[in-house]
Amino acid sequence: MSQELSYILITPYTIAKSRTGGVLSRLLSRIDLELVGTQIFAPSQELADAYAASLYKQSVATSSASARLLSDFVLKTFTPTNGRRHRVMMLLFQGDDACKKLSDIAGALYPENRSIESITGETIRDTYADLEKDQEGKIIYFEPAVMTPRSQRTAIENMKIFAPFIENEPNIVENMVYPDNQAVERTLVIIKPDNWKYASSRPGTIIDMFSRTGLRLIACKKYQMSVSEALEFYGPVKDALISKLGPMIGARAKVVLEKEFNLPLSISLDKTLQDSFGVEYATDQFYKIIEFMSGTRPDKCPQDELEQPGKVKCMVLIYEGVNAVIKIRDVLGPTDPTKAPGGTIRREFGHDVMVNTAHASDSEENARREMTIVKMQKNNCAKIMKKYLKNL
Repeated sequence: MSQELSYILITPYTIAKSRTGGVLSRLLSRIDLELVGTQIFAPSQELADAYAASLYKQSVATSSASARLLSDFVLKTFTPTNGRRHRVMMLLFQGDDACKKLSDIAGALYPENRSIESITGETIRDTYADLEKDQEGKIIYFEPAVMTPRSQRTAIENMKIFAPFIENEPNIVENMVYPDNQAVERTLVIIKPDNWKYASSRPGTIIDMFSRTGLRLIACKKYQMSVSEALEFYGPVKDALISKLGPMIGARAKVVLEKEFNLPLSISLDKTLQDSFGVEYATDQFYKIIEFMSGTRPDKCPQDELEQPGKVKCMVLIYEGVNAVIKIRDVLGPTDPTKAPGGTIRREFGHDVMVNTAHASDSEENARREMTIVKMQKNNCAKIMKKYLKNL
């Protein structure tokens, strides 16, 4: 076995049909590889031509009918339509025998393996791909759902094509013109660290639940939030916690002290307890949020490590469409999972007000602020590929 870097590409049709979450669920729950990067990009004509040519060359060298089929598919579906590029999602995985494991979970392409009797739903293509032939055996429709190299040699060749392209592409895809752009919003979602502690279908299921909004997924990246970023991101929460918890915890502290010492305390101590113990408690709760999102408490973090990537990972997504903010928050549910309606994400997966599965912006203004903090216009997929290729 060998440590390899490889990829899965989710095709434009699979993204458009909101099957992204289902594909991701299958990948994350079925393979022991590390997801090291994700990016949505829109291939140019030049990229599609280069990728198709690479696949065609493989088909000639190996007499592979599937590689030729994929080459034709890329030329047909990855190329822009009337100047409009189509979204593709890249998922980078690293680990032992990554190419074989990804190829196995993607499933077979060969026509003889695509009969109704052979389909079990075990692989991604069993569930999401289509291949139809006429009575003479000629393929009349083909949709593979995902693309992945079958060997490390092929992965390396194709990453040399993808890395330079996506390095210069914006991380937020803008490939749609709306009749009324003023009605269109963008909102930010974070699938929080509690969903990434172990191999699980939860991140994909959450994305699948968000897809019911009908909004377009236009950006995605794996992210490790630094302590400094978490402090800025959740900064407004600190004052809210102090305002809400300070008086309540101060009052509770007074009751406990009176009971412990059997001594009635004067009303004048209310404000003192609120401003001391109440504020300390609220600040501690705020620090726990920062620790949850970054992996480190800010009061325990050395100054020179504040800007370093966090110790826990999450996934940041951008959705676009009419009333995007409220649509996403309706599916997500209220902050407290115990008060969330059935069928919402937080009701299904949330634990408490902090470990509540996902974050969603509460306004367009905050979405823009949060996108800036997490550097949404940047993505490290190209950097990861280039580093891997350089070290071969």
